[in-house]
Amino acid sequence: MPIYALTMLLAGIGIPVLAALNAALGTRIGSPIAAATILFCVALAASALLLLIVGPKAVTRAATAPRHLFLGGLFVAFYVITVTIIAPRFGIGNAIFFVLLGQLISAAAIDHYGLFGARLSPLTLSRSIGIALMAAGVYVTQRV
Repeated sequence: MPIYALTMLLAGIGIPVLAALNAALGTRIGSPIAAATILFCVALAASALLLLIVGPKAVTRAATAPRHLFLGGLFVAFYVITVTIIAPRFGIGNAIFFVLLGQLISAAAIDHYGLFGARLSPLTLSRSIGIALMAAGVYVTQRV
């Protein structure tokens, strides 16, 4: 479990870095959409390389997966495009604050209802207080 926590911590560190880099690229080249497209091309190349290493057989099984499971790609595109457009105008910290707030809300709902096959973890009073404290902490870091 510690390796999972560390890996997700690194992924979390990467989110604002991704936002800052892509926002800067979009500003530099004058097109947030072009910057997002470039990001996706780099991400596709990296993912394809990893797929070749671990084995491409899973791709054939994707044909039988329910179509709604592919909507994650649209959420990634929405995130990358919006953060690339908004972060230079709103600030990386402010943009990521609202991203984190949205993540807390949706993660709590997904866990509470066990949506998309997630492990069921009911939203108890103590979890609600914890989420509120996390949200307050993120808010304070942007206002102090």
